[in-house]
Amino acid sequence: MTRMDAAAGEASGNIVPPDVESVHLIAVCGTGMGALACLLKASGLRVTGSDRNIYPPMSHFLAAEGIPIHKGFDPAHLHHRPDLVVVGNAVSRDNPEVVELHRLGLAFCSMPQALNAFVARGKKALLVAGTHGKTTTAAILAWLLQTAGMDISFFIGGILENFQSNHRLGRGNYIVIEGDEYDTAYFDKGPKFLHYQPLLTILTGVEFDHADIFTDFTHVQRTFNTFVQGLRADSTLISCADDPVVRRLSAASPARCESYGNSATALWRLDGIRIEPPWSFFSVLHNGRRLGEFKTLLKGVHNLGNALAAIAAALDLGAPLPALQSALPAFTGVKRRQEIRGVRNGITVFDDFAHHPTAVKKTIQGVRRFVEKGRLIAVFEPRTNTSMRAVFQSVYPSAFADADLILIREPPLLEKIPPQERFSSPRLVDDLTAMGKNAVYFENTEAIIDYLSQNAVCGDAVLIMSNGGFDDIHERLLKRL
Repeated sequence: MTRMDAAAGEASGNIVPPDVESVHLIAVCGTGMGALACLLKASGLRVTGSDRNIYPPMSHFLAAEGIPIHKGFDPAHLHHRPDLVVVGNAVSRDNPEVVELHRLGLAFCSMPQALNAFVARGKKALLVAGTHGKTTTAAILAWLLQTAGMDISFFIGGILENFQSNHRLGRGNYIVIEGDEYDTAYFDKGPKFLHYQPLLTILTGVEFDHADIFTDFTHVQRTFNTFVQGLRADSTLISCADDPVVRRLSAASPARCESYGNSATALWRLDGIRIEPPWSFFSVLHNGRRLGEFKTLLKGVHNLGNALAAIAAALDLGAPLPALQSALPAFTGVKRRQEIRGVRNGITVFDDFAHHPTAVKKTIQGVRRFVEKGRLIAVFEPRTNTSMRAVFQSVYPSAFADADLILIREPPLLEKIPPQERFSSPRLVDDLTAMGKNAVYFENTEAIIDYLSQNAVCGDAVLIMSNGGFDDIHERLLKRL
């Protein structure tokens, strides 16, 4: 049990009991909760779940695993009295099933507590944390270690193309976990990553995000500082030397620290980067000594940094260098991270999860180098609790600097945000126009599809960025094209 598990248990009475045979998950269709359900089933437990909406791809994963899912939240879903109820962080205290579990006196816990108790127990945790890049970095690390013969387990917030899954239960000693700084549950408002005690940690960067739970950047830094200060002295912290906040936080951590990045002071450093579409090539330097050259299908210097962090971690764990050099070119990425959804009439449609201005900027820059003939058309839907707020209103214009044409949608859930705090898509378009950029505002997704079907031409790349489904714009656009 970690320090957070103990604290949460003492506060709420939600200690995972011994001899659990049946588990019910409330809000099971979330990415992490669905993956946990599958891992619990693979561990030999009887698993059920419920959710307000049952939707793919997670509904397909759960069905394939034979996990019964109840639609909606109903007290009757708990009348079989499961030994344990796992409560997702999207679930509130007044949820009908939460009210019923308390009435029945059932044992309950959070998602990271269940992961620790049933999946990570007996394994050495490799944690990837940071504001940006943690899904991709964790995915690369899992692939490198698996290819090196370590029979890895992983729990990651995106679908790995090589595995067609976001989870795996292996027989090896290691589990790769994506460490999320978002809150844990209604009864535990601390970040999820504090529940783990990793053998090795990668910290990719620290910026302000999640404006719905963090008051300001100082609050974010304080949270990450608690995390790095709590790392074991016998663990390793591989931290991004290019981020000044990470450098400062890492310097005070009790863990053994190894830095990576483009900085001349980094222990692990990128060198000799060259682009030969579809490949990116780079060399790895360790303490100034060249270890060898790598190639990857990943786009953008930021992704080469993610790969470098994963390579450094894998080498630190004893993976042989030649195995890693062979494995990286075969890494096919993570769904919704620069994913090519299709090509029609010479027009390439990308799907990317980018929503924070830094992620938008780096994603555009990364794809830009691979657009050899036509235009790069950036399509953006501000949808997160942060991007729908005005907190980054003045920062977003520069994020789109490398796009040739920019299409901005009205946020679809803006009514959730107090009027005085709302982000303005028309203002972003005005600011981009004032910068000399070609930018257009749209009230809805259908209007964007109409515009692209009439204006996109052979050779163009359409980069669609949103953390949500964006009204299935990718498939609808491909059909129209």
